[in-house]
Amino acid sequence: MTSFPIPARSDSARQSLTDPDADALFPASDAGSDLEERPRRRPRVTADQLLEGLNEPQREAVVHEGAPLLVVAGAGSGKTRVLTRRIAWLISERKAHPGSILAITFTNKAAAEMRARVEDLVGGRAKIMWVSTFHSACVRILRKEVERFGYKSGFSIYDAADQKRLMALVCKDLELDPKRYPPNAVLHWVSNHKNDLVDHESAAARADNDLERTYAEAYSLYQQRLKSANAMDFDDLIMTTVHLLQAFPDVRETYRRRFRHVLVDEYQDTNHAQYALVRELCAEDPSAYDAGSDPDAVGPAELMVVGDADQSIYAFRGANIRNILDFEEDFPQSRTILLEQNYRSTQNILSAANAVISRNQGRKPKNLWSDQGRGEPIVGYVADDEHDEARFVAKEIDTLTDAKAARPGDVAVFYRTNAQSRVFEEVFIRTGMPYKVVGGVRFYERKEVRDAIAYLRMLANTDDEISLRRVVNEPKRGIGDRAIACVEAMARRDGTTFFEALQHAEDAPGIATRSVTCIAGFVAMVEELQSMVDAGERADVVLEATLARSGYLAALEESEDPQDETRLDNLAELVAVAREFADEPVPPPSDDPADLTPARPGVPEFLERVSLVADSDQIPDQDDESLGVVTLMTLHTAKGLEFPVVFLTGLEDGVFPHQRSLGDRTELEEERRLAYVGLTRAEQRLYVSRALVRSAWGAPAHNPASRFLDELPDEVMDWRRTAAEQSSWNRSVMPQLPTRRFGSASAKADAEARGQKREVPSLSPGDRVTHDSFGMGTVVAVEGAADKAVASIDFGSDGVKRLLLRYAPVEKL
Repeated sequence: MTSFPIPARSDSARQSLTDPDADALFPASDAGSDLEERPRRRPRVTADQLLEGLNEPQREAVVHEGAPLLVVAGAGSGKTRVLTRRIAWLISERKAHPGSILAITFTNKAAAEMRARVEDLVGGRAKIMWVSTFHSACVRILRKEVERFGYKSGFSIYDAADQKRLMALVCKDLELDPKRYPPNAVLHWVSNHKNDLVDHESAAARADNDLERTYAEAYSLYQQRLKSANAMDFDDLIMTTVHLLQAFPDVRETYRRRFRHVLVDEYQDTNHAQYALVRELCAEDPSAYDAGSDPDAVGPAELMVVGDADQSIYAFRGANIRNILDFEEDFPQSRTILLEQNYRSTQNILSAANAVISRNQGRKPKNLWSDQGRGEPIVGYVADDEHDEARFVAKEIDTLTDAKAARPGDVAVFYRTNAQSRVFEEVFIRTGMPYKVVGGVRFYERKEVRDAIAYLRMLANTDDEISLRRVVNEPKRGIGDRAIACVEAMARRDGTTFFEALQHAEDAPGIATRSVTCIAGFVAMVEELQSMVDAGERADVVLEATLARSGYLAALEESEDPQDETRLDNLAELVAVAREFADEPVPPPSDDPADLTPARPGVPEFLERVSLVADSDQIPDQDDESLGVVTLMTLHTAKGLEFPVVFLTGLEDGVFPHQRSLGDRTELEEERRLAYVGLTRAEQRLYVSRALVRSAWGAPAHNPASRFLDELPDEVMDWRRTAAEQSSWNRSVMPQLPTRRFGSASAKADAEARGQKREVPSLSPGDRVTHDSFGMGTVVAVEGAADKAVASIDFGSDGVKRLLLRYAPVEKL
């Protein structure tokens, strides 16, 4: 068996797996009134220390008692500090049992940070708090209670890729024309219904046309397949939990008793299902006081939600801004506290943001302010085209670096859509500017990683047909499509699972003897590895055994494809992730007989953690080599981040705000909130830019200035170049590219453009090159010479390309 060394901690995808939910569950019996009788550790901090450094509104939020509380936290106003200090205050000063606290965030990284901060304040007692994402909290509830709905507690969690594969199978079985009923469109329709808490029976009842009736039929079969696989998708986790609390009052009462303090971060980003979950736990429940009801029923939990309607930018994901705007109506006895002092940005930046967002209607008025002084003016630039805009950005970063006013890692370039990154990448490559695009193929989306995870999921739950079908012939082991079809037909005929049919493949009508032998070998391997999972073996040990025993590792090691070396490195990284998970301290045993948390977390717990990693956890960690790299990202990705220097680009009507929002006030207001988010990411320096001409579908588009630019106050602006100064005939005003930078890249010769014969570059393995279409790459092999030279070049996510150098637009760096 190949042994995998643990790589250095550099991959942000691995670091983002710091999931707080591996801690022991708080016993339900501990939520009662006997808590005050237990001896308590002396708090690490005093009340004065907990309130030290807080402004008056922050203090009010920390010490608030009783009524539901809405904290409207403007950008950079210290909301995380308020949340952590409040939790510490509840434990230290109000003597709340840590296990009675449920704090919900939107990413695992944010949850881990909050837990760590509270532990620093009050010590190890904080470990038994529930600090998690909505999905993680629901998983923990469902693991204990979901058998009431006919699921086994060890259900699988299907991610987006699994959902797509399953819906594609459903559409195929229903013989739906993929052009008229694309599986992705059907899945989107299903997801929207689940987020609105509409199950498949209700969706079918509501369907009032042929299209919706067809979608509802697919929804129904999709849910049947999930149920038969003992699996749920992400939307099911929250919808099923809400339905569980609504259908079983005793379950709802259990968790109302357990969670006496509920805190929700980023409340403006909640959808209807998440909102309903909060209400089930925290809203006044008149039925609890009806005659004949439980005389010991408890009142609602003390609720605190933190958010900012001005930063609600995820309507496309189902977020409902009305949840935060209507909070005072939903909770009539509630109180609202405004946090308006900003600790991140200079006043010029805040004045610009205030001016833009003030144009939105129906918002709760607030005015961000800072005591850091006015700071640098906001720099504006009107470019000839998108290439000119990118050159301006590159030149400014170079100037700031030379003046030691900023490093590349201090800089972020924001744009409205991912497609806008290409021109910045092209210019940065040519100038040698180090950069990283946040996006692309992430670690857990890479094929080899997904294959390994599918193996583990299948071992933990053989009812998981999607995972099983993915790996049954991966790597190739002689189990082809015909053999799979024979086994599948028998499974349907006999009403068994796909794996049960594999165990008796010899009985499948029409199956070839050779296929039966291959299937028998696969089943024997699965049963052997399953015994390790059932015995509670460490996740990393099972993973290494699986990769070796399945032949997956050998197939990659024997491959002559240079890219397979990278795949081996990715699998080594996954083993390291599993090893770190297995090496985490074992939580103390619970005295709650209903607690299903294993004494030593194994493969199911590892899979649960991997499944719940959020997209925003993939942001590069600013503690390592990314300090030397300019960050390129969309505005939606930028939410929650901050940078000393920000370039907000593409500010043209039709680009930003986006074309589809121009005729819709609701969508235009969301675009304005997106602009507000972008502006308030900047700490010290902010640049805004637009292009007079921008390529669109290969043709020039002349877009007017973004209306958001017109909303910026004149007194905070320093226009380096305006539309009046622009002339397509005079290129002397264009910024010149820096000739020296972080590499030795040179400008590409224009001999080919003049019709002259192009010089064939002399390349060797290991050379770094740039290609007009594929970007940066590394030469892995060279065959032939002169005009017949062929190079194999690894372009990362674009794969290895074999290029005839005589014609390929390749330049050696």
